[in-house]
Amino acid sequence: MQYNTLGKTDLKVSRLCLGCMTYGEPDRGNHAWTLPEESSRLIIKHAIDNGINFFDTANSYSDGSSEEIVGRALKDFMRREDAVLATKVYFQVGDLPEGLSRAQILRSIDDSLRRLGTDYVDLLQIHRWDYNTPIEETLEALNDVVKAGKARYIGASSMHSSQLAQALALQDQHGWARFVTMQDHYNLIYREEELDMLPLCYEQGIAVIPWSPLARGKLTRPWGDTTARSVSDEVGKNLYDGSQDNDALIAERLANVAADKGVTRAQVALAWLLSKPGIAAPIIGVSREHQLDDLLAAVDLTLKPEEIVELESVYRPHEKVGFK
Repeated sequence: MQYNTLGKTDLKVSRLCLGCMTYGEPDRGNHAWTLPEESSRLIIKHAIDNGINFFDTANSYSDGSSEEIVGRALKDFMRREDAVLATKVYFQVGDLPEGLSRAQILRSIDDSLRRLGTDYVDLLQIHRWDYNTPIEETLEALNDVVKAGKARYIGASSMHSSQLAQALALQDQHGWARFVTMQDHYNLIYREEELDMLPLCYEQGIAVIPWSPLARGKLTRPWGDTTARSVSDEVGKNLYDGSQDNDALIAERLANVAADKGVTRAQVALAWLLSKPGIAAPIIGVSREHQLDDLLAAVDLTLKPEEIVELESVYRPHEKVGFK
């Protein structure tokens, strides 16, 4: 495993971050495809054994059970100080309503710490932009969470670049804790973040930790093939509705590059993302050990410039999806 510094923080993170939405009791929340605790622990331990130290979950994943499972596994399998643990706040959890008011943030972090079994998280991220709460209220509450030692750093996710710029300006103006990461939607068939968000992050020294780097698995298998998760995943259907003919062409070129190099589609798609400046650690989701082994190999895979051109040249603009 390779490691780098997470933006301007003192955190050293593995080049791959284990996304933990896959781990949660199937009867809690609306993700029937998630793995229960016993199966989840096997994957988490395998990730730790292979050098991954960066874990991303959220208070809303499987109605909190993802945090519970991840927290217990990390406690059993590694020292707390060796783990970089990230969670999120925004979506509804139980009787905690959706939003980023001061009351919601302060309650959410306490609930998350209890479920995770830790005194602090390394990174607390706002899952979405809250259009119903003044951004100043949200940012001041996040600053208070950092001052209280309950989160070392804060991050943002899935918003317009103008919103991130507004938040950063307010944080600088008031001397509040600054966003250090952006978790955004970015992969070979969805590259709209390249227009505004990624240049802003590069300019501001904000680490990018993309979600859905393999397009919900669409970049790992023959185009049009489905899985049990893809059939029931309503979020994935909204992200990738099949309306872009060029997506299939990109997937075809991806398959060709992978075949020529004797590697898998997933490895090439991930290696492409890792080659981009400012990308700290793509967030990968796996449900089997062999899937993780496949993705681990991408860290050491280098694409030739002409291969990158082949993968990128047929991309066409998409409608922005993944946030309001």
